[in-house]
Amino acid sequence: MPEQDLKQVESFDNRVIWITGASSGIGEALAGSFAKRGARLVLSARREPELRRVQADCVSEGADADRFLVLPLDVVDQDAMPAAVAAVLARFSRIDMLINNAGISQRSFCIDTDMQVYRRLLEVDVLGQIALTKAVLPAMIEQGSGHLVVTSSLAGKLGVPQRTGYCAAKHAVMGFFDALRTEVAHLGITVSTVVPGFIRTNVARNALTGSGKPKAAAEADIDEGMDARRCAEVIVMALARGQEEIPVGEGKEMSLLDLKREDPTRLFRTMEQLAGQVIADHQGDGTGVGKT
Repeated sequence: MPEQDLKQVESFDNRVIWITGASSGIGEALAGSFAKRGARLVLSARREPELRRVQADCVSEGADADRFLVLPLDVVDQDAMPAAVAAVLARFSRIDMLINNAGISQRSFCIDTDMQVYRRLLEVDVLGQIALTKAVLPAMIEQGSGHLVVTSSLAGKLGVPQRTGYCAAKHAVMGFFDALRTEVAHLGITVSTVVPGFIRTNVARNALTGSGKPKAAAEADIDEGMDARRCAEVIVMALARGQEEIPVGEGKEMSLLDLKREDPTRLFRTMEQLAGQVIADHQGDGTGVGKT
């Protein structure tokens, strides 16, 4: 690793980094990456036992238990955010980085999707991220520095079948944080958007169906995707460099970002073909569009 990159990674020593969605997947892997680099970590998600497990795993790999604050938080509960921010400041006196990583995905055709599912996706994936960012922003302004991060997705750049709500949510956070970047740069605050492709997590299993129930089934693209720990290492190094948009993945899906820029019409036809394959698969198993 070049000497410059080593110095950048060392800069996380004693930095206070708050990660939402830290109980699994990319959030859990980020916790491990930052912990081994000496960061002080705030771990948030709804499931406290899983957060405790993540902390214990980090400690077992050499991290200091005193550098953690386990702070259960549901990002939909906006009323709980002022007290959560106060708890972090009481413990660590500052917040150097907020990683808005909590989120949920979707697997259903629009015609089959209840409006409550769309509301849930927007509450968790968009409004929750905005609300916590707004709650943290005054502390960063007062200290004259900070780094705001959001985990978006390729679905924040592309239109993907069976993900109308998820694409809407991830496009929304990309737009919000890109716009926020313009407003806070003069305050010494930076903004980064993370754009993962297929990462080996439980995102597909936890995705909402049209009725709002979890899909509870694996997907080959996800299960064969990039290892979450490798993903976290890429993200951490990019954040160390101050990279503002961070694509991360190692499969052919990442080429779709270039295709969107270079030939959007071709991308639209490609996605339509993918939708046709999905529809055919559903018809084959008796659960076609409008029948779920």
